[in-house]
Parts: sequence; C-alpha cells; structure tokens
Amino acid sequence: MQYVYENFTFPADQSFTIRTECLEIKKYTALKSHVNFEIALLENCSGKRFIGDHIHDFEGTELVLLGSYLPHCWQYYGLVDAQQPPTATIIHFFPDFLGKQLLEKPEARQLNTLFEKAAKGILFKGPTITAAHNIMQQMLFKTGLSRAVLMLQLLDLLSLSSHAEVLSSPYFNVVENSGEANKINKVFDYIFRNFTEEIVLQEVAELIPMSPAAFCRFFKRKTNRTLIDFVKELRIGHAAKLLLQGHHNVAEACYQSGYNNISNFNKHFKDIKGVSPRDFIKRYNGEEAVIHS
Repeated sequence: MQYVYENFTFPADQSFTIRTECLEIKKYTALKSHVNFEIALLENCSGKRFIGDHIHDFEGTELVLLGSYLPHCWQYYGLVDAQQPPTATIIHFFPDFLGKQLLEKPEARQLNTLFEKAAKGILFKGPTITAAHNIMQQMLFKTGLSRAVLMLQLLDLLSLSSHAEVLSSPYFNVVENSGEANKINKVFDYIFRNFTEEIVLQEVAELIPMSPAAFCRFFKRKTNRTLIDFVKELRIGHAAKLLLQGHHNVAEACYQSGYNNISNFNKHFKDIKGVSPRDFIKRYNGEEAVIHS
C-alpha cells in the first residue's frame, strides 16, 4: 500500500474545517497522512482500521483523533444497518487554531497531553462517542465564534475521556508539546537515528545529561514505558512498516530493524502485535475490502 501526503487549506474566515459526507464505496490504494490533526467520526460501518502500524477490525460508530503525519485509512466491508447510509464527519485543525497562547495556559495541561497522545492515534469508546457526536452535529450548523466554542468543548471532552485507547507504536509518530520537550525530543531524535544499532542506557542518559537512574525515571514518566520497551516497540513498529510496504520478507525486516536473531525478533513481534510476522502479513492481505480515508 502506498503512502500519500494530503495538503489541506482552510478558508480565509476559518481556523479549522468540519464536513460530513456519505462514504463512497470504491477502492482506494493508499494510506494517507497530512500535517493537520484530524477528528474522524464514522457511522454505520464495519471493516478494518489502519492507524500507523495498528490494524484492527471495527463495527458500528468509530471516533478517532489523529496527530500530524500519522498514516491512516479505513477499509469498509459493509453496513451495520442496510437502510441507512455510511457517513463520515471529519474535522481538520491545528492544535493552536485559537493561538499558541492558549496552549501555554495552565488550564490547557490536559489538552496538551491529548495532543501528545494523538501522535499515535486515539480511539474513543462508550459515552465519549455519544457526547462527541452531539457536539459535532451542532458544529455543522454553526459559524464563527459559536462553532469555535463548540470545538473547544469537543477537545475538552476528548481530553477528559476515560474511554480512550492509544493505537500505534512510537515509530510512526511522536509529538511532544510539554515543557520538557527539548530533553525528550533530543532523546527521541537519538533513538530514532540509532535504533537499528545497540542502544546503551549510559550513552542516552548523557545526552540530557542525567544519571542512568534519573533518566530511567524521567523516561518512564514521559513515555509510560522503559527505554528497553520503547526501543523494542520502535524496532517492531519499523519492521511492521517494512512488511506492510511489501518490499521486504520477514528476515529482511528483522535485520533492518536492529535485530540479529530471527527467533528473538519473532518473539518480540508477537509480544507487541499479538501475532507472528507472517500472520501479521496474512491479516493485512487476507481480506478483500474497500478502502477509504
């Protein structure tokens, strides 16, 4: 599957856009990405979602928040209710659509956390979907400041939701907007450039600089995982991307992702993805579907 970059422009009188459309049943062949953040509400569909290297079946109403440049698409297999059309309501925006000063306010702390997590895609469930649906329906019929107020209400709802799941691995996107962004981004940059080689804790800690023990606490607090787990997820995410592109076999994906042992690679892949690399490819290619993004 190809990766296609989309470029959206906003009308001069709008700082974000919202639209609703009936989903067209035709075949698409690309994972798409764009610099804008996206909120997608899909209704009356069943199929499979692709967010970064996350692949999973879905059915019914789907609400997802996507960060900048995160590859994504949905494959539709059918309708939940044959008497109703499948629809998508899509919002494109930038986090600072009302100005960067808003994100610097203490009240925006949870909003910044939401945008950080959006780099890997967030799936919302349960009552959050119902509440978001109601707000988005109102937004479609509002303009100006009234619509912007509803947008803030929607983002506040998502930032406070306890029914949310982060989807993709860190390889596909990492966005950091906190006050410690320089430190963590320096670490991320080093790991991303060197993850196919041996990553030594002491060397990474010296980048900031911190002692190894202090760095481990810092890194766990910022990423909710250890350095070893982060690197493992990064390597497996990279391997998954190579496999999805269809130009590499399992052994090639293994060695180009920092592993020198197929057995160890297969074990880590199954630990993270829940299936072996070969079954991962079969799951990706195993069903005929219609793709829409």
